[in-house]
Amino acid sequence: MSKPKRTIKIIGERDIELNLSNPAHHERIASIGKALSSPIRLQILALLKDCAMSVQEIAHILNIPVSSTAVHIRCLEDAQLIITEVQPGNHGSMRVCICSMQTFTLSTVNPELSAVDNSVSIEMPIGHYFQCKIEPTCGLADENGAIDMYDSPSSFYSPNRTKAQLLWFRQGYVEYRFQNLINPMRHLSELSFSVEICSEAPGYLNDWPSDITVTVNGIELTTFCSPGDFGDRRGKLTPAIWPNGRTQYGLLKTFSIKENGGYIDHMPVNPSISIKQLELDKCHYIALRIGIKEDAKHIGGINIFGEKYGDYPQGIIMTFTY
Repeated sequence: MSKPKRTIKIIGERDIELNLSNPAHHERIASIGKALSSPIRLQILALLKDCAMSVQEIAHILNIPVSSTAVHIRCLEDAQLIITEVQPGNHGSMRVCICSMQTFTLSTVNPELSAVDNSVSIEMPIGHYFQCKIEPTCGLADENGAIDMYDSPSSFYSPNRTKAQLLWFRQGYVEYRFQNLINPMRHLSELSFSVEICSEAPGYLNDWPSDITVTVNGIELTTFCSPGDFGDRRGKLTPAIWPNGRTQYGLLKTFSIKENGGYIDHMPVNPSISIKQLELDKCHYIALRIGIKEDAKHIGGINIFGEKYGDYPQGIIMTFTY
């Protein structure tokens, strides 16, 4: 009858977390890699994860020589994946082993990277929409003034539309398709869109609410109620050729989707959606639709600003954050 084993007290880390970006971890990573490279050693770890065994017991179960078992045990011990203890046996002493590791995580992400380094941004000129549905009043303008004719939806199909720095319409939508540059090897935590917008009133009216709906890949993110169409002062970037008494500037809004919902300017607005619903791994583009729905409570139109109108020198910026 074999002598019962004493309980082995496990001291030290049981959840191993190592990072390739840390040179101090490289030696440990290499030793663990060596230890896990043998099918026999993997079988030994599987035996030891729930209970302690002697070297002789392991050799018997795996049907390998005790001497070979001892070599494998030494390799696992060097990698700090198991611990061994000499205990009294039936005929002298015996080496008893147990797995000391519960989890092992190897990270390739540099923990010292800033949020900026962990993000990728793409800027879309506002005239580069993929498709649209426009109801007047409407129009487009570049830094030299009007593009084609005002209040004519056909202007939105002009080849010169790509030069637009300001566009507006009362009802309908514009849809932009951004190149999908998401890295499938990294965990995407947030997708966001930054755009300067406001309502569209006759001339301008600071108090002119409009329900602007933002949709991403067919999933409605939220509806933002723009408070007005702003023209009480010159836009910081609005060209001199653009007359007073018209729309001058907007509000810079950030619409984002995370795992736990939709946000406007980092404030939660829609907990019923998640970034997984966008199915970003199934398409080469990401579709952003901005518009005024037919059944909106406030059909007050929209102005979308480019980098040469309004207060902010940008088009529509999409950002992936990992």
